[in-house]
Formats: sequence, structure tokens, C-alpha cells
Amino acid sequence: MKKINFDLILIAAVIILSIFGVVMIYSSSSVWAEYKFGDSFKYLKSQSLFLIVGIVLMIIVSKYNYKQYKKHANIILGVCFILLILVIIPGIGTVRNGSRSWFGIGPFGIQPSEFMKLALIIFTAKYLEKNNKYIGDIKKGVFPILGITLISFALIMLQPDFGTGTILVMTIICMLFVSGVKMGFFMKIGIVGLIGVVILIVIAPYRLQRILSFVNPWVDPLGAGFQIIQSLYAIGPGGLLGMGLGNSIQKHFYLPEPQTDFIFSIISEELGFLGIVIVSGLFLTIIYRGIKIALNSEDLFGKYLAFGMIFQLSFQAILNLMVVVGLIPVTGVTLPFLSYGGSSLLITMVSMGILLNISRCQK
Repeated sequence: MKKINFDLILIAAVIILSIFGVVMIYSSSSVWAEYKFGDSFKYLKSQSLFLIVGIVLMIIVSKYNYKQYKKHANIILGVCFILLILVIIPGIGTVRNGSRSWFGIGPFGIQPSEFMKLALIIFTAKYLEKNNKYIGDIKKGVFPILGITLISFALIMLQPDFGTGTILVMTIICMLFVSGVKMGFFMKIGIVGLIGVVILIVIAPYRLQRILSFVNPWVDPLGAGFQIIQSLYAIGPGGLLGMGLGNSIQKHFYLPEPQTDFIFSIISEELGFLGIVIVSGLFLTIIYRGIKIALNSEDLFGKYLAFGMIFQLSFQAILNLMVVVGLIPVTGVTLPFLSYGGSSLLITMVSMGILLNISRCQK
């Protein structure tokens, strides 16, 4: 393995965005944390701990040859499948915000679906490299990996967690696209997916309620439409420079738990258009560097692995931002690097570590 310097631009963007996220988590959560726990620094301390661990993991992983993941891809995926099955069993998994998606460990929680996203990307990268010559044959080359993806999606939906499941499926589909699968196949998949979404909405009335509240939040302003309305109330007054760091109005019990899914609303309210530009610029820098690393990768496994991690990060960020500004219904998806959550941050930092290692192996 030929070693060169790390991608310093990628490292800088990741660390700056993560530290900025910790600052905004404190700013957005201090009032709620003081009321709920009697400690305004509760979320700040937890996320700071996760960030330190995450940075350490990123550094360690960045020095571990990414090609080794190919050898253990099946085991990693198998363990994540077991975790996804265990978490939906009452008494083992814990329920948060209506979803049995967590293993409770003291005051912390582990979300196995976050681990599955990375595990499936690693397995798919290995599969696409090994079966590259069959990728033009839909039945022999594409259906097997799609079948594994849909099983993963089904297990995640049993929690239920539609947002995470959607990100997982879209990531794998995009990996198939860059591997050379014909465009006509994706059109057919899109139609099937649309039918599937309709079915999922019909069998779960709360999803239909979210759709209706998205179309017109004022139909139920104190119920299903509440978060969207309060989010827009936060974004609207931000203006060019915002109301000032720490001066959010919506965090005073108007926007529920603003440190998680809707943290971008608080960023917009406190830091205005300038804050939006800074966050967007950092995300675009990470995505650009990730795509560059993928394109320059010397082997197919590294190329697909890098593309998969950048696709996953991009979809999650875009999905969250679309929810916050009211372009799509609420999905419960967090904003990478910025939203409060240990599992999400740690897996994201590990992904960045893998990207950095792939960049080290390039000429």
C-alpha cells in the first residue's frame, strides 16, 4: 500500500462541521435540557464525548487498509442483520419516538440501522467488484443484491423507520447506477418503488397523516403539522445574519427537541443566510472530496465503497434539509455531523475514516 498525506481538506471540513454541530446542539438544546434534566449542558456533554470518540475512530480507521473490509464483509453484514432482528423484539429493543430502533445502554442508545447502512455499502462494494462482468444481466447480477437490500429495508420498516430505510435503498440503487446498470432498469424500479410507497402509506395511517400535514400543515397545526409550522417560523426570521447565536425563540419549547431532526431550523434562525451558506459549503466540500476520492480509486472495491458512503451522506443530508424547509413530509432523519445522536455521528466519522484511507492508497 502506497502511503501519502491524508486529504487535509476533507479532514478540516469534517472536523469544523462536527465542532460547529456540537456548538449548535448546545445552543438549541440548553433550554430543553435544563427543563428536562436540570442540566443545560446535558446534550453538549454527551455529544462532545461522542465527537471525541468519533475523531479517534476516524483516525484509527483512516490507518486501516480498507481492502481488509472486503474479507470480512459477509460477517459484518450478518452481525448487522442479527442486530436488526434483535432490536425489534420487545424487551430487547427500546422504543423512542414511536420506533423500536434502539438498544438502550444506560443513558445512551445504539441504533443498529445506522450500522446496517455502512455494512450494506461494504458488502455491495464487494459484490459489485466480484460480479462486475454480470452487471449487465439483471437477474444474475442485480437481483441478488437488491434482494438483500429489500430484506434489510423490511427489517428496518418493522421498527418502523421509513427515513433510514429509504436512504439505505437509494444508496444501493445509486451504487448500482455507477456500476453500469442500464437506465431502463431504474425506471422500472422507480415505478415499483412508487407503488410500494403507496402501499406503505395505506397500511400505516400515521404516514398518510404526515402527507396531509405536509400538503397543508394548518389542517392540524397542533398535531401532525406542528413541527413543519414551527420549523418555518424558525427559518423565516433568520434574514441575512440571523438573530444571533443562542437567541433562538423556537427552541423555547415551540420546536420539539430542536437538537435532533430540526437543528438546521435553529441554525437558520440564529445565524441566518450566512449560517446556511457555511453549512452548505462544508457539506459540498465533503461531498466533492469524497467523489474525487471515488473517481481516483485504483480498484473497483475502493471506488464503489467511496461512492456508497458519499451517496449515503448526501441522501441523508438532502432528505433532512427537504423536511426542514417543508419540501417533503417529516421522515425522522437526522442531519449528519450536526444533529444530536451518538450512533449516527460515530458511523459517519468511521465512514470518513474509510474515505481517508482510500485517499491514502491513491497515487
